[in-house]
Amino acid sequence: MSRQIFLDTETTGLEPRLGHRIIEIAGVEMLNRRLTGRHFHRYLNPDRDIDAGAEAVHGLSRAFLQDKPRFGDVAQAFLDYLGDAELVIHNAPFDMGFLNAELSLLNQAPLTGRNVVLDTLKMARDLHPGQKNNLDALCRRYEIDNTQRTLHGALLDAELLASVYLAMTRGQDSLMTGMDLPQQQAADKPAPPVFGDIKVLYASEHELNMHNTALTAIQKDSKGACVWLTQDGTVDMP
Repeated sequence: MSRQIFLDTETTGLEPRLGHRIIEIAGVEMLNRRLTGRHFHRYLNPDRDIDAGAEAVHGLSRAFLQDKPRFGDVAQAFLDYLGDAELVIHNAPFDMGFLNAELSLLNQAPLTGRNVVLDTLKMARDLHPGQKNNLDALCRRYEIDNTQRTLHGALLDAELLASVYLAMTRGQDSLMTGMDLPQQQAADKPAPPVFGDIKVLYASEHELNMHNTALTAIQKDSKGACVWLTQDGTVDMP
């Protein structure tokens, strides 16, 4: 069974080494590419001020977080939730740096020694080099509704990331499973098999005739060495 947790955090600033802390953490569970609805979500009291730039991004104020638990109060529940799942994170070095810093303050082992981590930002850059690959851009590219994302929020972002991940990887999965083919087709024209979003379009009769003409010319020019023709001179169609 493949278990993945899509993780996101919000923080007081950009650098854990400067004492910045996690103020929101969220996880979304997926089993065998299906969301289970089992979430982990906590707001956290950082016991410090929040940078103005960070607050403008996520909208979380120190006053709002004043009565929330501290990371140490939820750490064990969080680790139990993660278990040995693969962690899927957009820009993983950022979130993992903060998570490991918080665990270090509690004398706990880093997550990098517990869980496999998949960075979807790196995956997106490999798939779409030279393009914007932040979460909003990926939602637009894969037509995922992110209209509720007026501010960054860990739970919403984790849910959007799960949808983006499924969209980025559905070709790999659907080539193996989930083919929906019509039950009845005319004998002389098989249905185009559909693999997720990939549809096979068969050539028209005109296109086949043009193809056959081209192969016949190749056969003549190569003195009978055209590998795409059968021994009787007809087109060898896979």
